[in-house]
Amino acid sequence: MTRDQASGLRMMNQPNNDKVKVIAVSGGKGGVGKTSVSINTAVALAEKGKRVLVLDADLGLANVDVMLGIRAEKNLSHVLSGDAELDDIIVRGPKGIGIVPATSGSQAMVELTPAQHAGLIRAFSEMRTQFDILIVDTAAGISDMVLSFSRASQDVLIVVCDEPTSITDAYALIKILSREHGVFHFKIVANMVRSLREGMELFAKLSKVTDRFLDVALELVATIPFDENLRKAVRKQKLVVEAYPKSPSAIAYHGLANKIMTWPVPQQPGGHLEFFVERLVQRKPIQEGRTGE
Repeated sequence: MTRDQASGLRMMNQPNNDKVKVIAVSGGKGGVGKTSVSINTAVALAEKGKRVLVLDADLGLANVDVMLGIRAEKNLSHVLSGDAELDDIIVRGPKGIGIVPATSGSQAMVELTPAQHAGLIRAFSEMRTQFDILIVDTAAGISDMVLSFSRASQDVLIVVCDEPTSITDAYALIKILSREHGVFHFKIVANMVRSLREGMELFAKLSKVTDRFLDVALELVATIPFDENLRKAVRKQKLVVEAYPKSPSAIAYHGLANKIMTWPVPQQPGGHLEFFVERLVQRKPIQEGRTGE
């Protein structure tokens, strides 16, 4: 076990009563780089001292552990069958990040019922492992699974690249989350762009159509440049923030991590099924004196 993994293990295996920031990373379309965004940002956050857990929520086509070259002995299918708890299946990644691996090539996992999705979300509240941030790397598309995990998160990051199908699918996801699930704020990551200007133009394209047809608020939180170093890192089963820390994309991921650290955790539940909802329930402050005294 490396020093990074050992330190991550010590930090994470403690009683956990603190609030957790939960971020869903989605995109509508496959191939836009959302898993790369998820795990590179996770490691960037870990380098800043945050305890990070990544949930591979592409339950039927897991790829987080594959991208990192990590072998997972157990995965979410063992949790759902009752053969393991979430804490038992966590594997360690770069800089001590924790990863909850999914399974690959399982039709049964893709066809989980809404009740099973809800049970999985609730299971996170029972975890012993301690962490500050949960990043939920969702599947592509607009399945019940994607919608359940996105709605249960505090912030939804939509990863989009400059392709018509990417913009169309991102819009479709935003539309259904806003109209049917009450999610109205979305943080946008413009991925694989040639320049900051191209990223801003991509954001403008998406904003134009959402402003016209939907009652939502979009915020551009990162532009990740097209970077050959990222491709090199993938071939090595490494992350660009680890293998090429001074590359343009690695710098952009650290910028995104810095922003995430400023996002507040809600002070009270949103009134629907959420990750760690119990920790958002606030006790009323004790009054120090009575009115008129």
